[in-house]
Amino acid sequence: MHDEDALLARCYGRSLRLAVDHGAATIAFPSISTGVYRFPIERAARIAQREVKAFLEFDTVLRQVVLCCFSGRDLAVYEQVAAQELAGEDRSSHRGARQV
Repeated sequence: MHDEDALLARCYGRSLRLAVDHGAATIAFPSISTGVYRFPIERAARIAQREVKAFLEFDTVLRQVVLCCFSGRDLAVYEQVAAQELAGEDRSSHRGARQV
């Protein structure tokens, strides 16, 4: 292993930064590395959502970030991860947060 989680996280972060640097208001991501590279979908979903959320907490340029899924099963995993993350947060501290 070569710290794949960190590499995937940097991929999202760098892509988001490049989108802003090039004046994009919207960016879409496939479920990176979960197809032919067989990166575990739940780990990938957590990393993607964590990185997008962290970026949007400090960036005000991007208006929309779309996380695309390859299948209905993948979508279910992304939705489950999002629900778990929201359930674990103190929602009162995120009054102005944008939906990811």
